[in-house]
Amino acid sequence: MAFVTCIAPVNIAVIKYWGKRNEELILPLNDSISCTLSTEQMCARTTVVASTRYNENKFWLNGKEENSNSPRLINCIKDIKEKAEKVESEASKLNVHICSENNFPTAAGLASSAAGYAALIAGLASLYGVKGDISAIARKGSGSACRSVLGGWVRWHKGELADGSDSIATEIAPASHWPEMRILILVVNDARKKHSSTSGMKQSVKTSAFLKYRVEKIVPERTDQMVKAIKTKDFETFAKLTMQDSNQFHSTCLDTYPPIHYMNDTSHAICDLVHAYNNIKGCNKVAYTFDAGPNACLYMLEQDVPEFFTLIMNVFPSDLDSVEYVKGMPLKVSVLSEQLKELADNYRHNTGALKYIIHTCVGDGPQVLREPHEHLLDKDGFPCKHS
Repeated sequence: MAFVTCIAPVNIAVIKYWGKRNEELILPLNDSISCTLSTEQMCARTTVVASTRYNENKFWLNGKEENSNSPRLINCIKDIKEKAEKVESEASKLNVHICSENNFPTAAGLASSAAGYAALIAGLASLYGVKGDISAIARKGSGSACRSVLGGWVRWHKGELADGSDSIATEIAPASHWPEMRILILVVNDARKKHSSTSGMKQSVKTSAFLKYRVEKIVPERTDQMVKAIKTKDFETFAKLTMQDSNQFHSTCLDTYPPIHYMNDTSHAICDLVHAYNNIKGCNKVAYTFDAGPNACLYMLEQDVPEFFTLIMNVFPSDLDSVEYVKGMPLKVSVLSEQLKELADNYRHNTGALKYIIHTCVGDGPQVLREPHEHLLDKDGFPCKHS
């Protein structure tokens, strides 16, 4: 039996992927750009075991056995095995047991499938001794998973070829490039969302004229501008482009027929608060982006975190005695100016509008865990009691 356990990061797009030109191969209509988040705070952990004992593949997610015959899962295993055969891996001829866990909400618009498939493909690649680019294989599991196989700032190229071989992810800059960047994730709702990203994209491609305009006229230029902003660490431009692209993505969802609503009233209130704060500061200090869900991902520089976090705590209070409200990297509070106190008073919500806050930073790609106690499967290849 051969065991490998791998963790892989969440990535949050600043230029959004929405819509496919090929459903089976998961080829996107446009390029996208994302930031890989640190696995210290949010990650998927996956253990893969290959054995001569197994008559079939098996898959468990967050403790529950799932369908191991899903086309996406089958395609990923098939493709990585084909690569493994070229390096004559004996393990590639065997069936596998797979167990995966997320340490954050699944299917709530926080890129859980991206982290999960990236961990799976990275784990299988390690098991089979496969080297080189694995982003095209991860893409076939979940489109944005191709971005989670790399760290730092990542661009997923839509590609031009019909077979999708040029639709891969490449690094724009490593995690160390912009060390001052911080991310606050405001979890508004951690329940499974009503519309999956897959079904939402299909409906948008069918019915949204705005999506076609976005893909052809807006995204190509905006993507080049974003690459430049990241490389030059131009936060003002980065923030503006990030918010504009998030707004446009959700406008596309509204232009879909019937319309798709991923954001809710609290999501919109967070947008309003960010713009009001930036207006008071006289420049963009905070940028919001929302994936296909109501939860806000806020980018800011390290020096601005204490003040904006304090503002958030005043606007969205919580019962700290009963809830672990702040997770991740340590956070400090600061003293608000009179102007910001007035802003907090004007925007204050009732207790419980936010579930919790995660503080994190830019991180690296997947990592193999070497200690036996970190495996999610026991010596027989079945979920450990603690998993």
